[in-house]
Amino acid sequence: MSKDKAGTVGFIGLGVMGEPICRNMLRKSGRDFLVFDLNDAPLQRLAADGARLAPGIASVADAVDLLFLSLPGGKEVEAVCRAPDGLLAKARPGQIIVDMSTAPVGLTRTLAEEFAARGSVFCDAPVARTRQAAIDGTLSIMVGADEATYGTIRPLLEHAASEVTLCGPVGCGQIVKIMNNMVLFQTVVALAEALSIGGKAGIDEKVLLETMSKGSSDSFALRNHGMKAMLPRSFPDEAFPTDYALKDVSYALDLARDVGVTADGAQLASDMLKRSSDAGNGRAYFPALIRLLDAQGK
Repeated sequence: MSKDKAGTVGFIGLGVMGEPICRNMLRKSGRDFLVFDLNDAPLQRLAADGARLAPGIASVADAVDLLFLSLPGGKEVEAVCRAPDGLLAKARPGQIIVDMSTAPVGLTRTLAEEFAARGSVFCDAPVARTRQAAIDGTLSIMVGADEATYGTIRPLLEHAASEVTLCGPVGCGQIVKIMNNMVLFQTVVALAEALSIGGKAGIDEKVLLETMSKGSSDSFALRNHGMKAMLPRSFPDEAFPTDYALKDVSYALDLARDVGVTADGAQLASDMLKRSSDAGNGRAYFPALIRLLDAQGK
């Protein structure tokens, strides 16, 4: 175990990704962690690892100078920050808030301005890769921050990731994450179509994907979402759910509109994710959208 610079670290949001991220930071840094989540189960698991439990958001904010958020999306980030007793109300000079959630670029930049007016720093550090990568500490983290803030937070981020990239000023981490997910969702749609069309035409789906992985269509999505989820039709609820994917692709479409670009591919992925959610797959791992195609044709 390494021993990072002393000081209690706050962590709010211990869901599918937040819990393993926090655990890796806690175990590898040797620092004191004060944590909060609305769900008691991850709190108790992290307490067993040595974390201290906070009764609420305000108590975390009052106690730490460095605080990480890992929340479902922009709505939750805004609520935690702007609640009457939330992070903005508690902000003080020198405090750093690191948002590891996926949230709209505009919201991220607006919150950064509001925290700056109170002498504190709000920056973005969303994550990519799978829940298993979060458990293994091999995430890719995209940071939007100034150089000084990046230097402060990077050691802790490196305990949760194999790749940590400073993408630019505040908001740039979210831009990269949102574009990453936009491409991923479109790729998963294409893989679902390839599996469905190929399988119904008579090719063994396993042979199809294995052979594609040796050609120009090989990708992280093919080897993970394709081979590990769509091929066995395994879509567990505890993985990245359809409704979260639908939220993230909406951020991409909003950003496209903001900059005046027509994103037809992203819109197609959004439409398919919406149909999948409406069909009962909202909580299922988002590659479950292949079920829509399984129900078609022969």
